[in-house]
Amino acid sequence: MRHLCLALALSSITPAAFAACGGSWASFVGGMKAEAISKGHSKSDVDRFFSSARQDPKVLKADRSQGVFKRDFIDFSRRVISQSRINKGRSNAKKYASVFQRAERDYGVPAGVLLAFWALETDYGAVQGDFNTFNALMTLSHDCRRPELFRPQVFAALELFERGNFDPKTTKGAWAGEIGMVQMLPEDIIENGVDGDGDGKVSLKTSAPDALLSGAKMLRSLGWTPGQAWLQEVQVPSQMDWSKTGVDSTLDVTEWAAMGVKPRSGSFQGNSGSILLPMGRKGPAFIAYPNFRVYFEWNQSFVYVTTAAYFATRLSGAPVYNAGNPDPGLSDANMKALQKKLAARGHDVGKIDGILGSGTRGAVQAEQKRLGLPADAWPTVELLKKL
Repeated sequence: MRHLCLALALSSITPAAFAACGGSWASFVGGMKAEAISKGHSKSDVDRFFSSARQDPKVLKADRSQGVFKRDFIDFSRRVISQSRINKGRSNAKKYASVFQRAERDYGVPAGVLLAFWALETDYGAVQGDFNTFNALMTLSHDCRRPELFRPQVFAALELFERGNFDPKTTKGAWAGEIGMVQMLPEDIIENGVDGDGDGKVSLKTSAPDALLSGAKMLRSLGWTPGQAWLQEVQVPSQMDWSKTGVDSTLDVTEWAAMGVKPRSGSFQGNSGSILLPMGRKGPAFIAYPNFRVYFEWNQSFVYVTTAAYFATRLSGAPVYNAGNPDPGLSDANMKALQKKLAARGHDVGKIDGILGSGTRGAVQAEQKRLGLPADAWPTVELLKKL
């Protein structure tokens, strides 16, 4: 039963007053409990839910050491897209054919897209993470790097606990609090969880139908458009206005065709899109259609989402991409040096971390254009020297 009187009494206190990030762990837990009660949760439920709260230093270590995102697209995609994963994907496509048919019928999400997420997130459910989910969410909420992202997930987990679908002591998953075969956060489970196998429960850890249909519903809620493509490999000419490439530049396919861009096979699969050059004008090239942007709602890493989207095309029958002969990338030290130079010129590259994220790509492209270099957003030693 919800304690409405207590909730009203506490309603004038701001969330920051309940549990500011950092500081004493005991005070933080106490503040989170007070905030939970203010939201209408019973004191008995809150006491039981928060009783096992512990900080997990391994979570913070994982959060600070995401070196995988420093790999370039060719390296990363070749590491994670193995023939074994492709074979398992095709096998699962047959095994769960009726589930994938339902996912496309009800949510418009193709099998290849779901299979790629399933493979990259947990290797088709085999590696779901061994972190205590509750402690991971509490640790990241207490940490002052991104508390606004994780605090709501703690209260969503509390709601799942009250429904009997979450045990703070035993539920395990990824270091960032995601749960199940396609790695969903508690809020997403509440909003998009689907009982795909009809057993009356949403079991994302043990039921592939539940996980796949929940993932499909989530993608649809994030803006996925049924019946539309997401990514297609293309060939680009040796010379063109490279400054028009990148995720932030969208043109009609007739305009791209006029510049010499053409699909590697067949015809364009959509009316408009963005040309992606993950490793510059000499490397792999793709056209990203509007559905591609939904991938960034799932994950913010350009290399990850491009790999996931490409893997989905492979599982849907596309050939291996043409790697081309891209210019050598920068070392970690040189990438950080480049970011510092870009920041000094007024560009917002975020943290100096050696990761070629969207902010750094945009800054690189802007400086390439200013300096008269091919503005393909791929950082090179030549650019670093000119800066």
